[in-house]
Amino acid sequence: MNPKFETLGLRPADILLPRDCDMTRWAVVACDQFTSQPEYWQKAEELAGDAPSSLRLILPESRLHDPDVDHYIGDINRAMGDYLARDVFKTYENAIFYLERTQSDGLVRRGLVAAVDLERYDYTPGSGSLIRATEGTVLERIPPRVRVRKDAPLELPHVMLLIDDPGKTCIEPVAAGKSEMEKLYDFDLMLGGGHLTGWLLTEEQQAALAEALAGLISPQAMEEKYGMRDAAPLLFAVGDGNHSLATAKTCYEDLKKVTPPDQWADLPARYALVEIENLHDDALRFEAIHRVLFGVDPADFMAAFQAFYPSACEGKGDGHVIEVVWPGHDGFLTVPDSPVQLPVGTLQRFIDHYRKDHPCQVDYIHGDDVTCRLGSQPGNMGFLLPAMGKDQLFKTVMADGVLPRKTFSMGHAEDKRYYVEARRIK
Repeated sequence: MNPKFETLGLRPADILLPRDCDMTRWAVVACDQFTSQPEYWQKAEELAGDAPSSLRLILPESRLHDPDVDHYIGDINRAMGDYLARDVFKTYENAIFYLERTQSDGLVRRGLVAAVDLERYDYTPGSGSLIRATEGTVLERIPPRVRVRKDAPLELPHVMLLIDDPGKTCIEPVAAGKSEMEKLYDFDLMLGGGHLTGWLLTEEQQAALAEALAGLISPQAMEEKYGMRDAAPLLFAVGDGNHSLATAKTCYEDLKKVTPPDQWADLPARYALVEIENLHDDALRFEAIHRVLFGVDPADFMAAFQAFYPSACEGKGDGHVIEVVWPGHDGFLTVPDSPVQLPVGTLQRFIDHYRKDHPCQVDYIHGDDVTCRLGSQPGNMGFLLPAMGKDQLFKTVMADGVLPRKTFSMGHAEDKRYYVEARRIK
């Protein structure tokens, strides 16, 4: 392994791929998708059938709180053991994979699969670690996920990390060298998931990648991108799967408590397999997540908003502008001097404050039309937020610690990561 990887919190991994199987039936979408659409997972069951499938190795989050969840987890662990015993997998040692994902919109998204060092990851707001959460981590969501992972011999990743590489110096040069690489798979994903192709990086490409990643966090790069030459560098920001990565971190920290420190470096659980993508990939799009309040009096809400932000005014102006809809009304609010970086943060700060004394409910909505339709119903209010610019992500995490929850979404559900690769964690 190139020694420079040690300084980056990243390393090649012994990556497992199924051998001699129908890859379309093997690969399934991230477990946290289609949680309110059980028919999707039923279709996946029918397509997978009796063939080897990652569906047998993951727990859809729609089942996470079922009374029979322990039975499901036991089935997963037995399936993992069975696949290992039957030699279903081929191991690619000290490997980094390059992926191309054709999305539902026809655009091709590029990524790398490698392992990150959980010692270099911290989801605490304000952390100065190389790998950081972008949104607040809900600690109550971790224990049920720990139950799934703690006894599992394998991990399959749906975590996606982002690098801030406007010069396209890391992943894109790898893409240009596809002809030098071994092709690993090339297949259509099930249920409208697009197409996926993967290649194996050469040692020379790994070394060049390590050099390029190191360049992203040099003092000069930090000054050019953020005006923060001496700030703690942020190399990898979690774009998707933060609670899964936090679960891996928790399991590793629990294992450290019963393992001598001189053995920590050799623990397979110290590392987590992830996909890495460039924030500036043209196929990677950020979509706003709007808010709808239910059981709210618009007049009372607006008066309280004005008291919370005394400089706020109705209409569009200079500052954070938020569209607000309620029955018979569609207008705008402007907060000119918000203490946070993004309009979503301005709104969320007040909603959290307001709900302490007002028993209204909040939901997080994708799509302008749905937000307007719901917000226009009696007793409701809808808030439409501007999409966050990509260039704001790293700057905001470095300035504010984390983004407000439900700030952005990376693409549609069918375009989320599919489980393909695996790695031993025991």
